[in-house]
Amino acid sequence: MSRIEQLIDEIEEYIDSCKYQPLSSTKILVNKEELEELLVELRLRIPDEIKQYQKIISNQEAILNEARSQADTMVAEATAQTNELVNEHEIMQRAYAHANEVIEQANAQAQTIVDNAVTDANNIRQGAVQYTDDMLRSLQTIINHTMDGAKGRFDAFMTSMQSSYDIVSSNRNELAGGIVREEEPANGETPAEG
Repeated sequence: MSRIEQLIDEIEEYIDSCKYQPLSSTKILVNKEELEELLVELRLRIPDEIKQYQKIISNQEAILNEARSQADTMVAEATAQTNELVNEHEIMQRAYAHANEVIEQANAQAQTIVDNAVTDANNIRQGAVQYTDDMLRSLQTIINHTMDGAKGRFDAFMTSMQSSYDIVSSNRNELAGGIVREEEPANGETPAEG
């Protein structure tokens, strides 16, 4: 198991261990610093693992070069055998036929090696891409959950602030009525009875 997978497991375990927000069965309370530490380490680890997969993919060239080298060696051996057997006409005919067989076999083997190397490299590349996509999907899910939690906390905060604002406004309106009644006698006028 890679360190990225371990970090994702740790984040999921941490989220599972968090307490639910009061009066909610979907929103949880998280320690921001602890979650941010796990996410920072996850971000730092992703490039290292991607580099490892890129190294594996870059080995594709080495495999292909080795296959080409083996093919060149086989062709060179076949050519050398042909040159040695050209002394007499009959021997030359047999050598020619044998050389063609060796060249065909060498080409077939070289093609098989190249095909296998390309297939292996494509499989490794596909695996690396799939693994990276899986990791990014998991990270996306975690970020989405974190954003949902933050939005819930923000909405609750805004509701609380609006309630406080409404109470303050109501109190000021009540006070405003009292201020008007107190100022009228100060102007020398008789306050209206009501």
